[in-house]
Amino acid sequence: MRASMRSILGGIPIVVAALIAAALLPSAAQASDTCLRGTPGSEVPAPPDLYSKNGSLHVALNYLTTVDQAGRTLFCYQTPDGLESPTLHVQPGDEVQIDLTNMLPPGGNVHRVSAKESSLECRDNVMSDTSINMHFHGLNISPKCHSDETIHTLVNSGETFTYKLKIPANEPPGLYWYHPHVHEIASAAVQGGATGAIIVEGIENIQPAVAGLPQRVLVLRDQPLQNPLGYRAPVPFWDVSINYVPVPYPAYPPAIIKMAKGSQEFWRVANAAANTILDLEVDYEGKAQPLQVVGLDGVPTGSQDGKRQGTIVTEKHILLPPAARAEFILAAPPHSTTKAYLITRTIDGGPASDSNPTRPFAQIIASDTPDRLARLPERSRPPHPQRFEDIASLRPSTHRKLYFWESTFAAHRKPPADAQKFYIAVDGQDVHVYNPDNPPDITTTRGAVEDWTIENHTEEVHEFHIHQIHFLVLQVNGKDVPPKERQWRDTYQVPYWTGTGPYPSIKIRMDFRGAVAGDFVYHCHILDHEDRGMMAIIRVLPKG
Repeated sequence: MRASMRSILGGIPIVVAALIAAALLPSAAQASDTCLRGTPGSEVPAPPDLYSKNGSLHVALNYLTTVDQAGRTLFCYQTPDGLESPTLHVQPGDEVQIDLTNMLPPGGNVHRVSAKESSLECRDNVMSDTSINMHFHGLNISPKCHSDETIHTLVNSGETFTYKLKIPANEPPGLYWYHPHVHEIASAAVQGGATGAIIVEGIENIQPAVAGLPQRVLVLRDQPLQNPLGYRAPVPFWDVSINYVPVPYPAYPPAIIKMAKGSQEFWRVANAAANTILDLEVDYEGKAQPLQVVGLDGVPTGSQDGKRQGTIVTEKHILLPPAARAEFILAAPPHSTTKAYLITRTIDGGPASDSNPTRPFAQIIASDTPDRLARLPERSRPPHPQRFEDIASLRPSTHRKLYFWESTFAAHRKPPADAQKFYIAVDGQDVHVYNPDNPPDITTTRGAVEDWTIENHTEEVHEFHIHQIHFLVLQVNGKDVPPKERQWRDTYQVPYWTGTGPYPSIKIRMDFRGAVAGDFVYHCHILDHEDRGMMAIIRVLPKG
């Protein structure tokens, strides 16, 4: 993605940004309560927590916006009593109700009017700059109306829409997240900060090493540059923040994380950035520290082999594409340590990609004060049957090949006429950009097990994501992933093509054996790419 594609005011047209400012910012006092942001260099706060009780969680969320001092449009989900982006704690089997109210002013630009007949119970046919919805990323839940449906659900200004989610009884315990998913404006909404974490409880029963540990939830985000004309090279495409504490270019003042001396913490980290790829590392005195990984993309590592017991995978750094999550145990820095940092390493995303240089997120300080973090409970019961058990030994019923492509890529002799478009295509089918009124590109049946090979025909990395299900990574660039290193993911990076040789690829096993049936999407989770067309629909038919 070239620099010319970067958004203005976070992707919202200037006219609409001015409308938002005029409608919602009559006074500084009112602005101070809307989409709050931290101060650079301040201590990282914990997100507010909401817990289910007796099998249910009922939450009201208002969707709000404001404009910050740098002129950037901000968005947020906020409870009526002022909790912004609360972490939703649920148990397997819970029922979750979210009453979502769009409190943005009416949008000035209509992007599309659906050509299909529909019931207003499930959607508004008109999509504008201020339309919203919610996606519950990673959860293996229904794509039906009022659940995790993102193709047609639109909530426009002044409307309230109720989501009713059923968490599966065998949902893997771990970290998930929620964010807006209206095609064409998803990137702007996520960069505006409208994101929050979801935790499915019970990981201590799969991985006893985390039982009783203090847990720290960290949501990493990106936003348009505050200082686009800085003096320090390389210049990143986007600023980053940690739990809303900004770390702006070019000085990168790190936020502060205090850990009790001699302690271990359980870190639950989500890359909730719209476009920024992260490669996380924790350095003490310049030396990378061991990160004891116990979960990736919401699934405890090593937990799906039939033994129902997680395994610890020790890494020195963790690649997190946009939307990916990692959960790991980290030891506090020794008392003598003076330089301890959480950083992201430089990303080589290819010659056509964004710039993602090395930069810090936070300085970690060993403190004499005990932490005030919530602790995980002790192990309470044996693990229940795991959702993806034994699939590695099954024979897939179907093999498919898909590929990422960009119309501006010069190696293609006849690019489509509409320049600067992005595609994910099924091999052998016509190439087209996403439209919510498109028929499905892929149709399968509930209960199927399929292998998909996904190639990258472009000179930048892409991040494959599918809604409603997870997949098992079998191969990268034609090389088998050792069985002990295979992991269930919902987002995974496909390397970029250098211009010569075979196209880079991943091979993944898709599990449609759960209760999910209906229409949902798969796409690149670099949201500027998704908004420009790199998404398609899959239909899962009921058995029989």
